[in-house]
Amino acid sequence: MLSEPHLFFAEVSLDLSRGEYRAGLNKLQPLLERYPDSYLFNLLFARALKGLKSYGSALGHLEKCCHLAPANQIAWKELIELQSLPPLEKTCEEEKRFDPVTDELEQLSAALQEFQPDCSTESFDPTPILEQKQPFPDDAPIAVPTETLANLFTQQGAYKKAIRIYTSLIQLKPEQADHYRKRIDILLEQL
Repeated sequence: MLSEPHLFFAEVSLDLSRGEYRAGLNKLQPLLERYPDSYLFNLLFARALKGLKSYGSALGHLEKCCHLAPANQIAWKELIELQSLPPLEKTCEEEKRFDPVTDELEQLSAALQEFQPDCSTESFDPTPILEQKQPFPDDAPIAVPTETLANLFTQQGAYKKAIRIYTSLIQLKPEQADHYRKRIDILLEQL
């Protein structure tokens, strides 16, 4: 059993990137029955087989990857590339495996990869100061009413909002209700 599979897969991937397909395949083959449903294992196995020009077997492992993770486009792309090789490079076994439904799905997948959604009009520019200073409506709910927030609204001249907060605080902290009522009276005089 692999104690650190990520290191093992990284090592095999490094072999394949160096063109050492046989070395990669030799490392993977003993574990073939142990990891039949591993996307990464099947992908690396297919790449090793493709490098050794065993296209029929590589197709099988790429199809397994597409079945295991249909949303992952890496295996789909490699499957399409492998199936689009010139006929001279394919074996007779691969020619027999042509499936029109699979071919259509691959063409749709390729078209989706080329799809570019419309660009949004948003930007990463900061919100202009004038827009930042626009107050929210007086009747907007305030999720967490605090005395500090009421004081800030008072300093900004948003007396109605401050009164709403003090009213909420009377219900939340009835022991300080007299203090809050005095603050409300002061604010009402300033309206």
